Amino acid sequence: MVTATFRFYQELNEFLAPERRWHAFDCRCAQAATVKHMIEALGVPHTEVELVLVNGASVGFEWMLQEGDRVAFYPKFETFDVSPLLRVREHTLRTMRFVADAHLGGLARLLRMAGFDTLYDNNFDDGEIATIASEQQRIVLTRDRDLLKRRAITHGCYLHALKPAGQLRELFDRLDLARSARPFTLCLYCNARLRVIDKALVLDRIPPKAHAFYDHFSTCDVCRRVFWQGSHWQRMRALLAGVVPPGG
Repeated sequence: MVTATFRFYQELNEFLAPERRWHAFDCRCAQAATVKHMIEALGVPHTEVELVLVNGASVGFEWMLQEGDRVAFYPKFETFDVSPLLRVREHTLRTMRFVADAHLGGLARLLRMAGFDTLYDNNFDDGEIATIASEQQRIVLTRDRDLLKRRAITHGCYLHALKPAGQLRELFDRLDLARSARPFTLCLYCNARLRVIDKALVLDRIPPKAHAFYDHFSTCDVCRRVFWQGSHWQRMRALLAGVVPPGG
């Protein structure tokens, strides 16, 4: 057994037992325990950790802990680019694409509304989600800590908020999504890209009121749904106003 000193910063503390939050603490570790093993033994999903410093040096999850090591864990940095220091993953994800677990259908719909490619199926099991995330380089969204501890998942976010609108705001803040948002470019149902279509071509697919009051339409070529800027669009626009800059 070896003893190391651990310190978790910012929101990572929310995963710890109360007596271990917001200060350094000593913990006994199994012989040959790795950084990743101890992160998750202490209750923190490894996907929430962006930077690990051991005795002041950046290391990867596979680092073997030694007697007296001082280990600091940091979440994603929102202000500084620490990419040159990163050792915990082989690469960062330049394109924000998501896969949401079975309990986050509302969030998946809102992310699509904001223009983010988000896979969701309430029949996905944890194994399928992990495989999709690994093969397609997607960020896993969940409120299940155990899912984020799967080895195949390298990028993930644990959502603290309970309601979809709050989860959307949380995700926009944590991942700085506002600059990448492209509202109303994806189908809310199929996740496929929408395209503008002439009103004359959708007359048989829209209700009389839409025909009478609106002139601009878009359609999904997968499910053939038609969208226009009616009252539902206005409500969604109002919801996005809190996270997407004007003109987004």
